[in-house]
Amino acid sequence: MIVMRWKTPASMGAAGFLMLLAGCSQTTQSLALHDRTETSPSRTYSYRYTQNDRECLQRAIFFEANRSSREGMIGVGTVVMNRLKSGKHGDTICEVVGAPRQFAPGVLTRPMNSKALPDVAEAADAVLKGERHPKMKDAMFFHTAGLKFKYDNMHYVAVAGGNAFYEKRGRNFEPLPPDSEFRVAAATPETANPPSIAAAKKEEPAAATVAVASAAPVQPSTPETDMITTASVPESAQPVMAFEQTPLDTSAIGSLIVSQSQAAGY
Repeated sequence: MIVMRWKTPASMGAAGFLMLLAGCSQTTQSLALHDRTETSPSRTYSYRYTQNDRECLQRAIFFEANRSSREGMIGVGTVVMNRLKSGKHGDTICEVVGAPRQFAPGVLTRPMNSKALPDVAEAADAVLKGERHPKMKDAMFFHTAGLKFKYDNMHYVAVAGGNAFYEKRGRNFEPLPPDSEFRVAAATPETANPPSIAAAKKEEPAAATVAVASAAPVQPSTPETDMITTASVPESAQPVMAFEQTPLDTSAIGSLIVSQSQAAGY
């Protein structure tokens, strides 16, 4: 009887102890999962592009894609944005496009003479607004379609616009962050008629003269403002992106200097 009395509580105690251990184990596991979720949140990166960046993206698309293929132009734009998102090829769109030996020679300096400029501008704007080629999630490389290379790490994902797009999948391959974690927006609100080399519009000479002779304070010159100002200068018969001073600029500036000299009594 005595033995039985002690046996029952002992067995119940053992069962209770096991249940307690199981409860502790589950609680510990839940806490660990909770901690991992809290300490590893997804990061969201934001990039604000300038008018300068927009023109650099247009140039990459213009010189690297078959301009009759919108898919090919979106593909090149996707590669540029993937490289920017990776953080390994530059911190701005212009740095990515202007990286040595990556894109076509003279991609940032050669004139762009083509009736397809509006299509190029449309494709670039679509990419900046978030459109991507659906098959190029991690693609950061491409070459002319039809070429063959004997490398095991070249994983081809699409052929479009005269180019074959691929990923480099080596031992240390890491997929790019999802687009939901990389937000792109304009640095400043766009005007109704933003200056763009793709617009290919002619401006009246009087407008340029008024702009030069304005009495408003002159802002400090920066490479970015220089490019935007140049893009709004009256263009020649061929729509090109010029970084050089035009004769009209020189005439307007000379008139301004003469008028200022007469006002000062020189």
